[in-house]
Amino acid sequence: MSEEGLIRVEIEQLEDYRFRLHFLAPKAGELLSDEPAPLGGGAGPNPALLLAAAVGNCLAASLLFALRKFRNAPGPIRAEATARRQRNAEGRWRIAEIAVRLKLAEAGEAIAHRARILEQFEQFCVVTESVRAGIPVTVVVEDHAGTVLHRSSAGGDHG
Repeated sequence: MSEEGLIRVEIEQLEDYRFRLHFLAPKAGELLSDEPAPLGGGAGPNPALLLAAAVGNCLAASLLFALRKFRNAPGPIRAEATARRQRNAEGRWRIAEIAVRLKLAEAGEAIAHRARILEQFEQFCVVTESVRAGIPVTVVVEDHAGTVLHRSSAGGDHG
């Protein structure tokens, strides 16, 4: 495997289901993960929470990048990511879908090039587009008043 483009994390079991995740990137630091009871002690987010967080965070960052690219100066973007677990045919838990709601701090009309931004920003989200290969992800963007500006389908139909 080529070193170019690698993203590395060292993962060390501390006890039971508690792990230390050491991110091998400058200033990225460490994070503890743990399964909730009854398996673990809930001392940190479990992998399913981390997956939902990664998708939501990546989409928020991608939207911010797109807004700034078109010379908008957005206020803080808020995101909520919800992952739904369900059992597969063998009875094993899987993440069946992820839904992300992004909320802008300003009115939709105040955004320059809004249609173009909302049409494209998801396609530049590395995590979401990678996850979509196996898990449906839906995205909704709202303005400060809760008006829906954008909604994508679970399969990634952007627009």
